[in-house]
Amino acid sequence: MKILKSSLAVITFLTILTMSLSITAEAKDDPLADWQPKFDPSKAEYKYLLSCVGHPAIEGVAVGFRIRDKVWEKSNGRLYVDFRPLSLLGGEKDVIRKLQMGAIQGMLSSSVAAANVSNTLGIVNLPYVIDTFEKLEKFRNNPELWQQFRDAAINQKLVVADITGYGSYGWATKSAVETIEDAKSINFRIAQAPVNIDFYKAWGLKFTVMPWPDVPQALQTGVITGLDHTPIVCNISGKFNVAKHYTQLDYAQGLYVHLINTRWLNQLPEDLRKILLDTIEEESAVARSLTRIQQAEQIKSAEANGVSFHSLSPEEKAQLIELAKPMYDKWGERIGADYLRQVSATLGK
Repeated sequence: MKILKSSLAVITFLTILTMSLSITAEAKDDPLADWQPKFDPSKAEYKYLLSCVGHPAIEGVAVGFRIRDKVWEKSNGRLYVDFRPLSLLGGEKDVIRKLQMGAIQGMLSSSVAAANVSNTLGIVNLPYVIDTFEKLEKFRNNPELWQQFRDAAINQKLVVADITGYGSYGWATKSAVETIEDAKSINFRIAQAPVNIDFYKAWGLKFTVMPWPDVPQALQTGVITGLDHTPIVCNISGKFNVAKHYTQLDYAQGLYVHLINTRWLNQLPEDLRKILLDTIEEESAVARSLTRIQQAEQIKSAEANGVSFHSLSPEEKAQLIELAKPMYDKWGERIGADYLRQVSATLGK
């Protein structure tokens, strides 16, 4: 009998140990384990389903979880922001369609994808228009400039609640690029965005339009030899493990444009609507300031791991602007020529 009890005890211990190890392994494998809510959202009266393709290690993405927690606290558990990063709800084009149909309520859209929603939103992708952190804040905090951007997709039942960022755009490449001539030897991956396509054509550079999930293999195999992106994203996503050079063009700010379905928003009780919009504004401003710090940290981290950083000369940058002049005219018509002139004049002061 003692032997039987002893055997049962051993079996019970091993079973518990196995279950414990299994749970630990699952938690370790879950990329969102550290971001789980510390409250039970099941009894919320309202739910705001918010999507993003980015990784929450990026400050401009992690804002979704900070908004979630603050809204829960301020609403006393009435409104739950169900934030789904890492493309959990699909790629950006699919999610935009779901958002327009009302299948989801919100989206942190990359600025390059947002140009597919409205041409006016493409203004943030134009080279050397809203290209610095300082200009971005000036743009966001100017009521006249911001209102036109905020309401650019109203006719599609979408409103821009705010913006966060993922850093300054440049080139991550397998070989050093210090001149435009150097860049002509690179096949760049660019996003599925009409603005970017037009400007790369104007610059006379080779490029491949490619969904983000396809980039790692394409970079490894040499299908592409460079990509148009930011130091934050390239370092956090491991692209610098293959592309060991980065040219700091700083031609545009990479943004997450917070889009909300207005049909759903207008049906939300007024007090909850105010809590949501106020919290988005507050936390987005914090996230933008953190993005500037994060970019400096990620560049330092990348340099420590052997990534070399380069810059084009002022003359070379001026040449990029000169080459792109016809595209500024083309996109000025699409965005609104008066609006583009107003933004350029205001931010250029």
